[in-house]
Amino acid sequence: MNSRYIDTLTPSTQKDTRSGFGVGLLEAGKANDDIVALCADLTGSLKMGDFKDAFPDRFYQVGIAEANMMGIAAGMTIGGKIPFTGTFANFSTGRVYDQIRQSIAYSEKNVKICASHAGLTLGEDGATHQILEDIGMMSMLPNMTVICPADFEQTRQATLAIAEHEGPVYLRFGRPKVPVFIKNDAPFEIGKAQTLTEGNDVTIIATGHLVWEALLASEALKNRGIRAEVINIHTIKPLDEATIVASAKRTNCVIVAEEHQKIGGLGSMVAQCLSQHHPVIMDQVAVQDSFGESGTPKQLLDKYGLNAKAIESKVESIIHALT
Repeated sequence: MNSRYIDTLTPSTQKDTRSGFGVGLLEAGKANDDIVALCADLTGSLKMGDFKDAFPDRFYQVGIAEANMMGIAAGMTIGGKIPFTGTFANFSTGRVYDQIRQSIAYSEKNVKICASHAGLTLGEDGATHQILEDIGMMSMLPNMTVICPADFEQTRQATLAIAEHEGPVYLRFGRPKVPVFIKNDAPFEIGKAQTLTEGNDVTIIATGHLVWEALLASEALKNRGIRAEVINIHTIKPLDEATIVASAKRTNCVIVAEEHQKIGGLGSMVAQCLSQHHPVIMDQVAVQDSFGESGTPKQLLDKYGLNAKAIESKVESIIHALT
């Protein structure tokens, strides 16, 4: 376990990552008067209320008009403002992709697209709200940085980091409470992966909520004599290819775990990287080309095989294939 990033695998606190965004947004707003926030009628869900209360003249409630919100945000950058937009991930991407592509990414506008309730763990709202394609959609856009932090603390750190970053950013986070395991003083650098545990038998590359599941899997595998290297890819684009390739050279097998479609997400990007620089046997823990459904976050993660047990099973299968 890398003490630079984590102290214990038995954290006492659980918090939702969207609250980490809310705390980070308020901190960033206090540090920089140019930061403004726009929300599409979901202030409470995005935890933007503290920013609104602290800076009412820098908060804009645009209503259920997400396309307009993106256009307004792009325009604000021309006057030197740093806009943070807030709505559900489905509405932050699928509903407004044209506006993001044309007005933000193409023009390299300094807009921070902050997207909550991503993935299956949106839960009971069901398939129509559970975006599982957004990492691929946003990563394909030139000029776009894509970040998917692992817990409350890392979401706070990421929010502060993107406030200092020049250029468009997609920040993806979630609804459910999850263990807080990243240290509050851990280094966070956009584009730099974090090696949380070291091992020589298998590389487990994870992002978002599945980083914690990867850590649980690594502990269970260690008890069976398998030493897993767990890498937290909080920045999906630009991808830290050097860290991925170096680990793959040590272990010669890789598992990628993400709360996203198998096609087009982090797993696809890692596969492309390894095929170019160091081909190894690889498998994925991800949604298998299907939509989600209504259920609690845990029920859905278990049903769709996005948990520690699924990661353990993939690791054992891939190691068996090598022997």
